Amino acid sequence: MKTSSTISASLILLSLAFNAAGSPSNLGPLRRKQLSRTTSIFNNLAPQPVLPTILEALSAAATVGLNLTDIQADILVGMKKKKELFFFFSIKNAAQFKSKLASDIHPLITSTTQILNVATQPLTAINLAFSQSGLTALDIIDFLGDPFYAAGQEADSTAIGDPGTGKWVQSFLGRSVHGVFLLASDTIENIDTTLAEVLSILGDSISESHHVQGAARPGSEEGHEHFGFMDGISQPAVKGFTSNPLPGQLAVNAGQILLAEVGDIIPRPRWAKDGSFLVFRQMEQLVPEFNKFLSDNPISGPNLPLTREEGSALLGARMLGRWKSGAPIDLAPLFDDPTLASDPMRNNNFTYHHDGESSSDQSRCPFAAHTRKTRPRADFTLEDPVNHIIRAGIPYGPEVTPEESQSNKTNSSLERGLAFVAYQSNIDMGFRFLQQIWVNNANFFKPGTGVDAITGSAGIDPSSRSRPIAGLDPTDPNRVITLQNDFVVSRGGEYFFSPSISAVLNAIAAK
Repeated sequence: MKTSSTISASLILLSLAFNAAGSPSNLGPLRRKQLSRTTSIFNNLAPQPVLPTILEALSAAATVGLNLTDIQADILVGMKKKKELFFFFSIKNAAQFKSKLASDIHPLITSTTQILNVATQPLTAINLAFSQSGLTALDIIDFLGDPFYAAGQEADSTAIGDPGTGKWVQSFLGRSVHGVFLLASDTIENIDTTLAEVLSILGDSISESHHVQGAARPGSEEGHEHFGFMDGISQPAVKGFTSNPLPGQLAVNAGQILLAEVGDIIPRPRWAKDGSFLVFRQMEQLVPEFNKFLSDNPISGPNLPLTREEGSALLGARMLGRWKSGAPIDLAPLFDDPTLASDPMRNNNFTYHHDGESSSDQSRCPFAAHTRKTRPRADFTLEDPVNHIIRAGIPYGPEVTPEESQSNKTNSSLERGLAFVAYQSNIDMGFRFLQQIWVNNANFFKPGTGVDAITGSAGIDPSSRSRPIAGLDPTDPNRVITLQNDFVVSRGGEYFFSPSISAVLNAIAAK
């Protein structure tokens, strides 16, 4: 899928149609009142945690004083969207943008309470976030308490593991991206119509910088990322939102995700309360190359009665930490178990600790496995509830073509990957901590482990991508398998702030 920085002709025509039909100020809200949903905007997949009902969420919120009506919808719901567009923009006329933001866009922003009930879900959910350069363009000078947000992701690229910015999308360089609209629905047509409406309202006060169209994969692959693994199973349970945490789901204070809530100890401007820092990363996945690597390196041994295909599947599962069904290899170490994967009472209920096994044992799950690197669980005596994020990403790009499968090479014109989104109240203790201290640390959890076998970086040298990984072979824990190339390539991103809905009106749009 191409992610060009120009608006398609169809969107321009739709935008003109809205302008010709009448006042944009009245059209948008009116259209949403006239059209209602009968099916949910979200997918509902057995392996993933179920969202609370509106009554359950409001009851949980009342216990901690959380105002779900003022929190933008995307922050707490996780990876459940069917279709989602990330529309990045630059502000060209701040006064005009603020005026339209207050009068027309603010009433359309979707809240958490609104998104939890099909009866109140809009045809297309609208959320909005701003980069530091965007707030500066709007003359918002308050320091939000996060220096990495203030500096932007480009300045942080080396620290988070990117080998320079040579493969970044040009739009993410130079801090010209001021904001992003997140538009979610169950059809691309709904999203395109809503985008045209938003553009007709804002006129020439903004210009498009870049866009990424995400979509759940088709058919039986729904919920799976492009390498084929079920995603979105492990998410923290946020106090004040999650009503009944599942076994293995860590409960965290709302302040780990939302600014100025319980657990957030950093001084913030009053208007920043209930906002969250949004980390966006466009992560290209080289699927044919990944599949070729697995096919060429099946795990085998005299004590492992596996076919070549089974050995390749086992290697992939040990690199990720779960089978493609979502079953954790800690509980299903040799063969996939779809029944386990589909049971949310069991599929996340593990710690990597087993009686009678040493703390250095990797026979079930390598220390370098992606899921173990990003959440080590009982590798620590007490799991720290601070270094957690809510992941809200979605795949982008087309399915692998027969030609790509045959050649074992990605067609450069058919980029696919993950539109990675993470929410947290502290980028350094959330996303950056995971990247620096765990994912890209070759000596975590113990010396010689290697970096994350899926997303880990070999360092800043773009000419050398060799990554030695220990523990991938359960028959020989000392064997080191060297990955010669990256299977996940950073195409860049930005740090954003997703403000509360009231802050959009009373602080950001204020004159």
